Amino acid sequence: MAKLILTAEPTFKAPVAIPVPGGKTTTVSFTFTWRTRDQAKDWMESIEKMSDEEIVLSAATGWELDDDFNAENVKALCQKFGGSARAIFNTYVDELRGAKAKN
Repeated sequence: MAKLILTAEPTFKAPVAIPVPGGKTTTVSFTFTWRTRDQAKDWMESIEKMSDEEIVLSAATGWELDDDFNAENVKALCQKFGGSARAIFNTYVDELRGAKAKN
């Protein structure tokens, strides 16, 4: 049985459904930065003037793609797959809030 640990890991992984042309999605696993509720609130307030790429880079630290996780490739992802930044953001926020928690 899994135990709840109050000292959280600094990162966690979550699958993100990236929309692709043709009405489909492709799932990519991202490694995200763990934030407490107060840290998440501060982060949400700080992203107002950030670009999509900056938001992704401030939320995630890696992905399970063959391409390196860096600013250039994150920008390419956001440019090529227009809905990717929103999908990444929504997944991250949902994970922090525990929206997918099951009892």
